[in-house]
Amino acid sequence: MAIPPRLAPLLDQYDYTRKRLTDRMTGPRGESGDGVPIEVPAMTDDEYLWEPVPGCWSIRPRAHGPGERASALVGAGDWGRDASGDEQPWPPPFTTIAWRLGHLSEMLARRADYTIGGHSLTRADYRFSGDAAGAVAAFDRAAAHWREALLAADDTALDTVGHCTFPSGSDAEEPFIDIVWWVNQELLHHGAEIALLRDLYRELRVTG
Repeated sequence: MAIPPRLAPLLDQYDYTRKRLTDRMTGPRGESGDGVPIEVPAMTDDEYLWEPVPGCWSIRPRAHGPGERASALVGAGDWGRDASGDEQPWPPPFTTIAWRLGHLSEMLARRADYTIGGHSLTRADYRFSGDAAGAVAAFDRAAAHWREALLAADDTALDTVGHCTFPSGSDAEEPFIDIVWWVNQELLHHGAEIALLRDLYRELRVTG
């Protein structure tokens, strides 16, 4: 199926941003922002779970329980993501690379499922990884599934309110093309946060 012309630039942006984030986490080279390749070491488990300030939210072993100001570890399996109920803490907790990457991967996986999948994947079903390599692999799978959802969308789908039935966002109230835009900005801003945390971790390890 041909890609609708108005979807094409959003798909290009998604592909570029996804690759740039993956390269920034895995190396051996990444994008500097001005077209100059930079050397990038693969993210370690210590870096993935690094808590730069007290009271961080992260991905944690379920046996350890939730972190400070969190009321639950959401997800399935041995690891869960710090979360709270309807009342979100204020100010928002600082989150680790693990939390941010897990949030991105869960969102992509669930939105893809509620667009072209079984329309049933819940937050409680999603499995978070306790190691960097597993988390990057999970992100890659989720990102690929969401891309399949984009490629399956024609002009009618792009204009359809509720084409994606994802229950944890505004999907039921907005045309699908607006959701595509929203997912791109989620990838852009969380990707930038992850890159900045990688820079901070490197500098503190070098100077500390």
